[in-house]
Amino acid sequence: MCSHNQLFFITFARNMRYTIKDIAEKAGVSTGTVDRVLHNRPNVSKKALEKVRAVLAQIHYEPNMYASALANSRRFDFFCLMPKHESEAYWEEVEQGQRKCCDTRRDFHVYVTFKYYRRNDVASFREQYTAILEENPDGIVMVPSKLDVTREFTDILHAEEIPFIMLDSYLPDLRPLAFYGQDSFASGYFAAKMLMLLAGKEKEIMLMKQTLDGVNVASKQQDNREVGFRHYMHDHFPEIQINVLDLPYQSTKRQHNVLLEEYFNSHPDTHHCITLNSKAHIVGDFLLNTNRRNIQIMGYDMVEKNARCVREGSISFLIAQHGYQQGYYSIDALVRAVILKKHVTAVNYMPIEILSKENVDFYRRTQI
Repeated sequence: MCSHNQLFFITFARNMRYTIKDIAEKAGVSTGTVDRVLHNRPNVSKKALEKVRAVLAQIHYEPNMYASALANSRRFDFFCLMPKHESEAYWEEVEQGQRKCCDTRRDFHVYVTFKYYRRNDVASFREQYTAILEENPDGIVMVPSKLDVTREFTDILHAEEIPFIMLDSYLPDLRPLAFYGQDSFASGYFAAKMLMLLAGKEKEIMLMKQTLDGVNVASKQQDNREVGFRHYMHDHFPEIQINVLDLPYQSTKRQHNVLLEEYFNSHPDTHHCITLNSKAHIVGDFLLNTNRRNIQIMGYDMVEKNARCVREGSISFLIAQHGYQQGYYSIDALVRAVILKKHVTAVNYMPIEILSKENVDFYRRTQI
């Protein structure tokens, strides 16, 4: 065993490398004794412990955590708690990135399990986080729900010393290990600025939202985007009317089309629309199917349904969130913090990139 570990525990001092054997010779003890000291194992005499520690201090010993983790056969179970979603949605990109990271870090025996809660359903979020806690997780990536129930969960995680990463919404008061996502206010402000390059001379624009049982299903991130969006509009285009159209979250395409038909028939001066979620294709498809070529919508996320509408001209711009990268980096941050004992940067803002018909096919959502 000791000869095996000599390959893994290396120290660096003044450009010199030391193995367990080197440390043992300097201290005048066996390699087995050095191995026990390095791993904080028992059965080391006080005299031998002092000798080994004196040598470690002399050579400024630092353990090679990467090699140590590779030598450890323990399994690490991470969990991701996110909203239920359909295929070809933004959250599917996040999952793909997380699975890719597990594959890349497979030598560390890393696994991720996904749990899904219903949007705006506090009981569903609580049910899923309770199920996660029963599995004794080594780390968690979460998309926050309502603040109070999210705080319930994070208070437990802090008490049990389970690290967690946040996606979508940055809530610094809950003290996550790290956050990955866009600066939501800046993103909404930027979206308004880009929209007004096209709609600066219009009388009105339409803001499409989605509701569930009459309640807005927007995440905290989308709410903050709207604050940034309206802030820009108030400062630069206060004369433009912003008409809000609520589309039921779980309605059929036919039901959505009826509401859209009613809106555009009653608002002939609307030529530009925006949504701060990933569902711009709902309006985009309607515009294509009804041949309304003088109207466009702007939205978020490079999912294929949106990309198709960009190519065909009904979506003017998309803002990319890099969901795949957020997913990858969130799991990798847990690997670095939990397994490699490395420092993790607390706030990690993703770039705000705009996609149009001319560059949408060059966007590499899976690039790390």
